[in-house]
Amino acid sequence: MSFTRKATLFSLASTALLSSVLTAPALAGKAENTIRFAYDQAPENVDPFFNNVRIGVIIGQHVWDTLVYRDPNTNEYKGQLATAWRQIDDRTIEFDLRQGVKFHNGEEFDADDVVYTLNFVSKPENKVVTQNNVSWIEKAEKLDKYKVRLTTKQVFPAAIEYLAGPVVIHPNEYYEKVGPKGQNDKPVGSGPYKVTNYVPGKSITLEKNPDYFKDSPKAQPKIGKIEIRFIPDRQTQMAEVISNGIDFIMHVPKDQAEQLEAVPTLQVVSGETMRIVFMQMNTLENTPAPALKDERVRKAIIHAIDRESMVKSIVGAGSRVIHTICFPSQFGCTDEGATRYPYDPAKAKQLLSEAGFANGLQLDILAYRERNQTEALIGYLQAVGIKTNLRFLQYAAMREQVASNKAMLTHQTWGSFSVNDVSAATPNYFAFRSEDITRDPQVRDLLGKGDNSVDPEVRKEAYKSALKIIADKAYAVPLYSLPVYYVATADLNFKAYPDEMPRFWEMTWK
Repeated sequence: MSFTRKATLFSLASTALLSSVLTAPALAGKAENTIRFAYDQAPENVDPFFNNVRIGVIIGQHVWDTLVYRDPNTNEYKGQLATAWRQIDDRTIEFDLRQGVKFHNGEEFDADDVVYTLNFVSKPENKVVTQNNVSWIEKAEKLDKYKVRLTTKQVFPAAIEYLAGPVVIHPNEYYEKVGPKGQNDKPVGSGPYKVTNYVPGKSITLEKNPDYFKDSPKAQPKIGKIEIRFIPDRQTQMAEVISNGIDFIMHVPKDQAEQLEAVPTLQVVSGETMRIVFMQMNTLENTPAPALKDERVRKAIIHAIDRESMVKSIVGAGSRVIHTICFPSQFGCTDEGATRYPYDPAKAKQLLSEAGFANGLQLDILAYRERNQTEALIGYLQAVGIKTNLRFLQYAAMREQVASNKAMLTHQTWGSFSVNDVSAATPNYFAFRSEDITRDPQVRDLLGKGDNSVDPEVRKEAYKSALKIIADKAYAVPLYSLPVYYVATADLNFKAYPDEMPRFWEMTWK
């Protein structure tokens, strides 16, 4: 079914439901002090180190804590499980740990938890999915019960940023016993919410942690329960939120969000996020799409896409066109000197003809979310003679296709785990990691230089040079930043943040 047809059906369904909600009673969610939240992806593992989908990050920040917390309003670093830290030398940081914290199973938090967690996740043989979040760690050592020393492999200036984001701390006794599988089956953290029920692929229930430590920079939660359901079908989500079966959804397509603004029991909030959208193009020697090894074909693909029109008509408020593979606020992100590719379908056809594809070519495109945007990309490519076969997958399956060199074009989004540094973005796809399907040694070395220098100017120059090569050689298609449209019950107080993190611990009922 086409996106247009689906949108029409949604419009009819929403019209039919609208009259029924005009006189709806008070929402059950508020009456039960429960937020019912639907998301279109399910994590492959709830353990934050073994998934990298956004819902996994969201669950991770509610169930677990980190050593450091970055205030989303001020970007100031505050102590969370650590109360203080000191940079001893270029590769060594010492942490004073908070006393009196307990995990959800009653286990006391201390240095053993930090040391075990960081040493476990940093070992390649333990096969952490989010390798780029931990590969910079050489070792963690216990100095006393509440003091830890962390050593990085090289100079890694973004260490505190990572420790304030994706690097959570597990209870060592429990984790050593059950491992990542056990953490998935029965998750145990120290965060403001604890998991009370989990049905993999279906739902997860979080309940307020009554023993959450009072000095945390995360607020003491007011909402008693968060019921998260994994609902892949967007239309089902829409019908549920209109009929008051769900209180909170996110990543709602622009046109549908605008329709939901007419529902008096709902509120629609949008804003730019750190998530960027781009297309990967497989240029490896043994690529399943040899045409993509030709720079003219890759440039034709970029020229074929009207990114400005997509931002205005499909993506929505808060989005902006990007020209390099990073988010503009991230340290080291720049498009200065990088080649720009204006929308020019005639130029695209000319380049394809020069490359020997005057009659067009056919490619597969992989995608896992924002299907309406993928379908718009397909339309632009078809207009210049590139026919694409859409393969819409769950994220884990798409990632496996990319890593095993079975992908041609890939419609990607990347939120950098909300880490405000280029080291969390560009290297993931261009530094010879599993999802790098370009593998340019010069780009890899420049990114490595930027990741491992203590000099901010050296870092900026290295990243700038790497980003310029990626753009000049058209290794990928930079598209735009992705805004998030949230739709929630009108009775809920919440704020949208650029890091794409709904902070349920802050939310209250009106």
